[in-house]
Amino acid sequence: MKPVEIASGIYQVGVIDWNIRDFHGYSVEGTTYNAFLILDDTVVLIDTVKKEFADQLLANIAEIIDPKKIDMVISNHTEMDHSGGLPRVMHAIGGEKPLYCSKMGQKNLIQHFGDRLNLQALENGQEISIGSRTLSFLETRMLHWPDSMFTYIKEDQILFSSDAFGQHYAGYEMFDDQIGDAVMPYAKKYFANILLLYTPKILKLVEQITDMGLQIKIICPDHGILWRSNPETIINAYVEWSRQEAGKRAVVLYDTMWKSTRLMAEAIADGIAETGVAVRPIHIRSSHRSDIMTEVLDARAIVVGSPTLNNGLFPSVSDVLTYMKGLRPKNKIGAAFGSYGWSGESVKLLNEALADMKFDVMEESLKIQYVPDKKDLSACREYGRKIGQAVISRVG
Repeated sequence: MKPVEIASGIYQVGVIDWNIRDFHGYSVEGTTYNAFLILDDTVVLIDTVKKEFADQLLANIAEIIDPKKIDMVISNHTEMDHSGGLPRVMHAIGGEKPLYCSKMGQKNLIQHFGDRLNLQALENGQEISIGSRTLSFLETRMLHWPDSMFTYIKEDQILFSSDAFGQHYAGYEMFDDQIGDAVMPYAKKYFANILLLYTPKILKLVEQITDMGLQIKIICPDHGILWRSNPETIINAYVEWSRQEAGKRAVVLYDTMWKSTRLMAEAIADGIAETGVAVRPIHIRSSHRSDIMTEVLDARAIVVGSPTLNNGLFPSVSDVLTYMKGLRPKNKIGAAFGSYGWSGESVKLLNEALADMKFDVMEESLKIQYVPDKKDLSACREYGRKIGQAVISRVG
């Protein structure tokens, strides 16, 4: 990725990681590590990149200016995909130059790299003049790390938003008007798997930005495309997703040993569909947990099925439930079903797991021994109809 001027004297100088496929448990098909160079009386670099890409970042900067002319660096977020390149970059520009971060960022960077960097902790709301521009800093703790902060340029109305409003997307498109609506599934997946846990803080942050009267022309996240055509699109999407007010939609998640649980899942989905509720059955081992969470985001009912294995849940079902619990989806109806050979504990365990996630668990659940017959499948469809009616009642 070549440097691109996004406003007068402000450049995107980050890199594309075409080959990454797993981002701490989240499936991706590449991503970007965005970094931003500001040319003014004081030359500023905002964020760096993953350690392996530090030399490429420096090469991108060198196409615009000698890296040694950078006067200061800002670290909005200390996760290693943004801070891993800091030691290399700071050494290249002159290790004594100031590295600005939040107070929690200072603590994290010391733990990452020791005390060899010239760390300068910023106060929430603090401003720094760099010549014709003023940088201001807004702490955004737990969006999604304790150290996270935004940097804002008042004069250009540009928000450097760290890991908020981003996507794990790799492509030569750099702006929202170049890719269009095709970026939204990536943004939704990013939100569902990284930020869903922090929705109350997101709503509070958007309210705070509104109260401050912050005007935003461009949003520059640290991953994916930049929002310059209509930044309200992603802000409004974050508000909608954060409210977790799902519509008439259900997902049926299941795994199966000898197809009995699959037959149940498909019959239950048929019953849900008969009520007019949109539904998607998802075979867990054929799907990645991060794609499943994207489907869960705007589903009102989460229906989970598992065979009983060794008196417990099927391992892949346990994996998805553990992942889901950590992201804390809200306002969900939970329902459980499963097949079994002789002991049949899976449905009880599913109900406990769904209740532990604070789902509104349906009193009725369904378990069938061995292969479901015609009568059993009829009961599954009826169970699906009851789930569909519960969704309709909740949405209404």
